[in-house]
Parts: sequence; structure tokens; C-alpha cells
Amino acid sequence: MTDHASNFAQHIQTLQARTQEALLREAIDGLVIHSGQAKRLFLDDNDYPFKVNPHFKAWLPVIDNPNSWLVVDGVNTPKLIFYRPEDFWHKVPPEQTGFWVEHFDIVYLKQANAVEKHLPYDKAKFAYIGEYLEVASALGFELVNPDRVLNYLHWERAYKTDYELDCMRGANKIAAKAHRAAANAFMQGKSEFEINAAYLLEAKQGDNDVPYTNIIALNEHTSILHYMITDTTTPDEHRSFLIDAGAGYHGYAADITRTYCAIKHDFQALIKAVDTLTLDLSMQLKPGVVYTDIHRQAYEGVAKILTDFEIVNLMPQDCVEKGIVSTFFPHGIGHFLGLQVHDVGGHFANDRGTPNPAPSEHPFLRCTRTVEARQVFTIEPGCYFIDSLLAKLKTSENSKYINWNMVEHFRPFGGVRIEDNVIVHRERNENMSRDAGI
Repeated sequence: MTDHASNFAQHIQTLQARTQEALLREAIDGLVIHSGQAKRLFLDDNDYPFKVNPHFKAWLPVIDNPNSWLVVDGVNTPKLIFYRPEDFWHKVPPEQTGFWVEHFDIVYLKQANAVEKHLPYDKAKFAYIGEYLEVASALGFELVNPDRVLNYLHWERAYKTDYELDCMRGANKIAAKAHRAAANAFMQGKSEFEINAAYLLEAKQGDNDVPYTNIIALNEHTSILHYMITDTTTPDEHRSFLIDAGAGYHGYAADITRTYCAIKHDFQALIKAVDTLTLDLSMQLKPGVVYTDIHRQAYEGVAKILTDFEIVNLMPQDCVEKGIVSTFFPHGIGHFLGLQVHDVGGHFANDRGTPNPAPSEHPFLRCTRTVEARQVFTIEPGCYFIDSLLAKLKTSENSKYINWNMVEHFRPFGGVRIEDNVIVHRERNENMSRDAGI
């Protein structure tokens, strides 16, 4: 992995400049960013897995420590209040070392409820950034998650620093290696549960470490867009395998999808067609292009696939105009990627947060921004045979255009999705997923 020390200093400078501008917009002196705290299960004495506030991990690669705080004003060295309790029940984090520590004034906190003495005394001109509103109120913060601050920071988060791009390349390398292990497990006839275990073992990240719940789907399950179950039983026949799985690196996410076929069937050619479309669309990401137009090109590309494979007995343009494509490709072409898998700010028209929603005919598109350099997107077209959507199509007037025998030919294989993670540079694109060998 890359030595991050040189790029991290520039990263902090960028965040300081963004903070200054955000504070000017709200006419306040600083931000107090809460990492978060543990959430107790109902009627239990155990906690849910901890997920850090993304505004916190934007500043430093601490992603697993609750009850920690950052005080930033865009000028002075950021103050990190790091929770390090005296605790014989749980592992206590060590004193912090590494490439990033020199950029922070670090104080250690032994008791979570004793943080106030380390926070600004006069909180009237500081904003609390975090999810625990009752904590903010108890500490005396009146300004909580102000829109003018968050909208600006969310808009700017789309532009990645060199440090962030290095982290995302690292996440893709980990995920690609684990994807190869999962593909091998599929070819060996393993169950969904065993394939997921092979992935996590190779990634060296547990279920609570990867940035989202892995989608490990065999056969008909590949048609379920957010299939979150890993079946422990091994199917009688391994026909198809869809894996949508990522990895984390210093708090940044990879999000890669691949589809495989284990037997000789036309489904193999369908996978190849979607893969080609993914690569073609990835090349269309250029500064000045509206991301919504990329989605429309994907829609047209899936229409051509449906026609080429004689699933729909229409010309591609007619397939688009009649809305038939939405049955087979019901989701958006992709989204911003970064600190979060579905990174924020995708539906903003400007840095004030003016809404720019998805078009009514494509309601699930997660980004409507104009593509610019240093942005990172997923590109993920698909072609699926989803029972509920096919049932609606069959009862519609468009049913007469469908080759239902061909639909049945593909239905046992579920569906195809191919997803890459792409950095847009000023003069070129960088497909991190392909570069990582998957």
C-alpha cells in the first residue's frame, strides 16, 4: 500500500480550507465532531456493531473508537479527544501512532461523560456534528448539524484528495483479491455461506468491517437486488453467481460486483454483454457530462442487449420509449463512492444544497451531478429476471413484445450485474477495479 504521509498533510489542508468556508457560511467559530457512541440492543446488555460518523473519519483513519471527538476551526491544529478508558472487560485502544498523528493535538479521555472539560467553554459559536442530539443538548450545544455547513461539506466531499484516492485504490485491491477467492469457491461448488466466508477470509475483514453487507447470491437469488442472506445449504446445481462485495481501507470503501456462470449456457454471453456495457459506460464519464445522461446511455445499452438476445421483439429505441427496459434494469447506473458506499451530495444542484432530484422516469438514480475531475463513481448496469416485475409486465399491454420462452430460458440464472469503481481525472479515467485485477 502507498505511504500516505506526504499526501495526508495536503488532505488536512484541504479539509481546513473547506471548514473555513463552511464556518463563514454559518457565521460560527468551529465544529465539534462526535465519532459516535455504542448503541445498546433492545432488552439486552450487548451493543450493535459500532459505525463511525463519516464526518469524523474524513479527518483521520480512526473508524472503530466511539466516544471520541474532534474540535476544528479551519485554522488551528485540529484537537482530537480520543477515548481510551480504563476497562478490563474490553480491549482498550493503544496510544495513537502512525502517519497522521502529527497533524492533531491529541488528548486522551478516560471517561466518556467527562468530555466537557476538553470542549470549547462557550459553545454558542460552535456547531455539534453528529447523530446524538441528546448528547449535544446535554453538553450545551444549541447549533446542531446546521444545513449551511453540512450542505457545503457534502458537496465538496465529491472531490477527492490524493490521500483519499490512494485509500480507495487500496480498498479496491483488497476487494479484488477477495472477489477472486469467492469466485474460486463458487467454481468449487460451495454454498453462499461458504463463499462469503472465503471472501472475508481473503479480505481479512469481518462482516462488521466491510463497508456493507456482502451480496452473495446463487442461481435465482441473483435476481434479488439487495439479497442479504447467505444460505448454508448447497444447491443441487451451481448455475450462476452474483457477488456484490467491497472492502474498507482507512475508512474508504470499494464496491465491486461481478457475475459468473458455471455451465455452458447463453447466460455466459449475457454476462459478457453487460460487462462490455460497463466498460463502455465507464469511458463516458468525462468532466462536463451530466451523470443522468450516463444513466440514459445505460438504459439504451440494456435495451440493445434485450433486443440482441431476442428477449424483446422490438428495436432498442422502441424498447426504451415503451419503458420495457425498467423491468429488466430497475435501478440507477451508479453513485458517488468514498467515505460511504452511497456517498452524499449526489442530488445537489450546488454547494448550498439546492435539490436536484432524479428524473421521474428514473427514480432510483442516486446521482444527478455534473461529472468533474477528482470525483469517484460506480458504474453498474444490470439485466435481471425478477419475478414480481415480470408478472407486472406480463399483465401489461407490452406483454406482446416479450419473447416469454427466452425469459424462461434465462430466469433460472436470475440476473447479471457488473460494477466498477472509476476515478475521473481531467484527461482520462482510472478504473480502479480493473486495475486491481478483477
